[in-house]
Amino acid sequence: MAKQMEQTGAVKRRRTCIACGVQDDKVALLRIVRMADGHACFDATGRKPGRGAYVCSADCFKAATKAKRLNRALKMPVSEEDYAQIAGELERLADRVQG
Repeated sequence: MAKQMEQTGAVKRRRTCIACGVQDDKVALLRIVRMADGHACFDATGRKPGRGAYVCSADCFKAATKAKRLNRALKMPVSEEDYAQIAGELERLADRVQG
């Protein structure tokens, strides 16, 4: 597993995009989390409790959706409603970043 040293000497773990395999810091990737109630949702803060999966872009989310990679990464079947909700949240986030 690739690790990076910060100036403080602490080891900083890198996360991997489930669609394309790009590795980056946690803050640079988008986190999808499995909630305790059995639903999947977008985690804008990166701090929600639950099992997480990372994608690097909305395009990678679409690729992960098509290949059902979130099901495997979150170790649960993700519903079509959850996919639609997450896609909508990612679109709103992209609009805020661009505009």
